[in-house]
Amino acid sequence: MNRTDLMKSFSTKGIFNSRGKLCALPLAIMMAVGASGAANAAQFYTHHVREAVAQATAQEVGTLPSSKLMAIDVVLPVRDQASLDRFVAEVGNPASLQYRQYVTPQEFTERFGPSQSDYDNVVQYLTRNGFTVTGGTRDSMDVQAVGPVSAVETAFNVKMRTYQHPTENRVFYAPDREPTTSLTIPLWHVSGLDNYSIPHPQYVKKSDYAAAHGISPDAVVSHATTGSGPSSSFLGSDMRAAYYGNGSLTGAGQTLGLFEYYGINTADITLYYKNAKQTNPNNLTVVSTDGTSTSCTGSCDDGEQALDVTQAQGMAPGLSGVVMYVGSTDTAIISAMTTTTDSNGVLPLTLSCSWGWTPEDATTLDPYFEKMAAQGQSFFVASGDSGEWTKSGNAESWPGDDAHIISVGGTDLVTSSAAGPWKSETAWSDSSGGISPNDIAIPTWQQLSGVITSTNKGSTKYRNGPDISANANFTFYTCADGSCQANEYGGTSFAAPMWAAFVALADQQIANNGSTAYVGFLNPTVYANNAPGGTTYTTTFHDITSGKNEKFSTEKGYDLVTGWGSPQAALINNLAQ
Repeated sequence: MNRTDLMKSFSTKGIFNSRGKLCALPLAIMMAVGASGAANAAQFYTHHVREAVAQATAQEVGTLPSSKLMAIDVVLPVRDQASLDRFVAEVGNPASLQYRQYVTPQEFTERFGPSQSDYDNVVQYLTRNGFTVTGGTRDSMDVQAVGPVSAVETAFNVKMRTYQHPTENRVFYAPDREPTTSLTIPLWHVSGLDNYSIPHPQYVKKSDYAAAHGISPDAVVSHATTGSGPSSSFLGSDMRAAYYGNGSLTGAGQTLGLFEYYGINTADITLYYKNAKQTNPNNLTVVSTDGTSTSCTGSCDDGEQALDVTQAQGMAPGLSGVVMYVGSTDTAIISAMTTTTDSNGVLPLTLSCSWGWTPEDATTLDPYFEKMAAQGQSFFVASGDSGEWTKSGNAESWPGDDAHIISVGGTDLVTSSAAGPWKSETAWSDSSGGISPNDIAIPTWQQLSGVITSTNKGSTKYRNGPDISANANFTFYTCADGSCQANEYGGTSFAAPMWAAFVALADQQIANNGSTAYVGFLNPTVYANNAPGGTTYTTTFHDITSGKNEKFSTEKGYDLVTGWGSPQAALINNLAQ
């Protein structure tokens, strides 16, 4: 029986846990199903009950008022998971005849997306149970809806309760059991049922780092001395000069997408370019994916959003567009990134996320990550900024440890002069990485001989990260919340959009060659080229062999601090072949 057939049968046999394994149907769910009279209630392929709730480490303090409005996002499963898995494996395999033979979002829907009848049934089900449908499409595989708590409890056979957070001084809400429906089809996931994990940006302020380590901010690191920004700090354009050089590629004709939980005050971008004495590309479009505000004023902090924009624009100053996708749930944002185009009708091919959070289920976004790979989109995720990966807390690994994304670690870069070429590079001491604490299985491309060794201390069973890296030290110029700072902020937040823009240069080169075989999910290609026996590693990457984080050390070749290292300009031609 293949995975698709197995998943279809689970409503009578059990449910899948976060590792994709079949487990017994919990007694609480069986009782809930019986009590509701839904003997054949349809389940979800993902789980929703937080460990703190399931294990009673979070004390229950009350219930949500029945009239309180909740915004949810219901995700339908792909129609043929086994076929999608095979297609993604082939389209990313350099040895396959299907290599880089991508599909459009509409073609993806016809081959792998939910049927029109299933999608319509979900819409009708939610409406019938008291929800107002506010967004989502069949192409995005989701239905966004707003309704009172009473509707949530009726539609999904749960009780919405409040709990004292076990590690934070706040109360959170969450369902008391796994949701079910009276639909005849299983669903993938429903986002918005809890606020247990608050997403946080993957940047770090030098003073916060110093306080956490009990040292003076001046003792953290020497500030940048060769940047072309104020106080010799690095601008986005300095990263372009260091990693790409003075070539003619600018990202022209390419669109880049940014994953954000909050909007932006565009005056901060204007201020950045004014102080940097550079021209603002004025190519930013901000899209609300679920009604979340696209502006950031008052108590809102747009530090992450602003640095994402300026790092991307600095590396690829000729981008046709930068699209910022803003939303309140991960599925709403990520689904839009796979379907929503820029003002010219172009789907972003390179995407970046510099946020971290702990999901209810670590497989939640996998259908969208695979959809990106099938459509030729490259998705770069910051690996984090607190040393060894953990499942939660300051070093939350996800989504940086997912096997379907490109995980980006941090380095400490030195250039030869202002706006000058690369000179040297070591590991950034706060770069996160390690072995997936979510027990995500090791992908095939990390199983290549010589990648995981006793020296780098990686796992041969679980996903390792990061995959690649770029400068993340406290050496940047940033503007946010109406003011600017030099050499105060660092983090893998800077490295992820930097890489997304670098690959946009490669996609431009591919387009210039008259091809549509864009880079897409590059990990299978990069690992094959860089593993022992590969012929291009030394000319396409800077191998970072000095420095460490709190857990791991850099090594020759792949390591769990900087991955394969940072890019050289020759990587563009290598990826464009």
